Amino acid sequence: MSIIDAVLNDFFWRALVGGLGVALVAGPLGCFVVWRRMAYFGDTLAHSALLGIALSFLISVPLNLGVIITSLILAIALMSFSRNKTLATDTLLGILAHSALAIGLVALSFMPEVRVDLTGLLFGDLLAMTRNDLLWIYGGAVLVLTLLISLWRALLMSTIHEELARVEGVHVERLRLLLMLMFALVIAVAMKMVGVLLITALLIIPAATARRLAKTPEQMAMLAIMFGFFAVAGGLGLSWHMDTPAGPSVVVTAFITFLVVYGAAGIFSARSTT
Repeated sequence: MSIIDAVLNDFFWRALVGGLGVALVAGPLGCFVVWRRMAYFGDTLAHSALLGIALSFLISVPLNLGVIITSLILAIALMSFSRNKTLATDTLLGILAHSALAIGLVALSFMPEVRVDLTGLLFGDLLAMTRNDLLWIYGGAVLVLTLLISLWRALLMSTIHEELARVEGVHVERLRLLLMLMFALVIAVAMKMVGVLLITALLIIPAATARRLAKTPEQMAMLAIMFGFFAVAGGLGLSWHMDTPAGPSVVVTAFITFLVVYGAAGIFSARSTT
């Protein structure tokens, strides 16, 4: 048996490999969530994942594909509704986020023949990672990272100054839609890891931690990946030794890292000014 087979046959190592794959793509994408202040938007897409799961069972497609389709439809709907100023954007996001979650739960209740682990879907089941999950994670990571690298300059420009980006010929609306598609893909592949209620935390916390130390956007993206890796490894270690839920443990580790980094940076900053 090869080393790769030995790793993939062990549930702990599968969880670690899968978690690192999610962190690899969630880091740089999370930077755009932080820069564009899209945390609530990410929550809305994440909450729609349960509706996507119900749709998957209804039309007999893979769960990840159903989540991607539903998230993309919701993203397009949000972009259309946001042009209508009748409702504030945060109000609209709140309505759609919780409505999508509730509709998904109600729809699943009408499918008694379907066996669904709601706790795993809501809070993740990282230690139940399968080889098929790893294929989805790394396939999605390759696609998202390729798009991010090729569109990095245009995405940065539209994030910093949208009107200037339009003048420079950047297709801002198209980029926003592609960004939503990338969010949907990451949510679909990360759902198994931390659940639909904690996905946004995995996008935001490592990126927010990196922001305190980074001097350039590229440096922030790389640091976000590193903090994501640390959160996955630390969370799995905590789960292994303390028998805590794996997905929430990853988020708790990310949060503790955030507190330590911001606290240490604040202390060093205070000392440097005295």
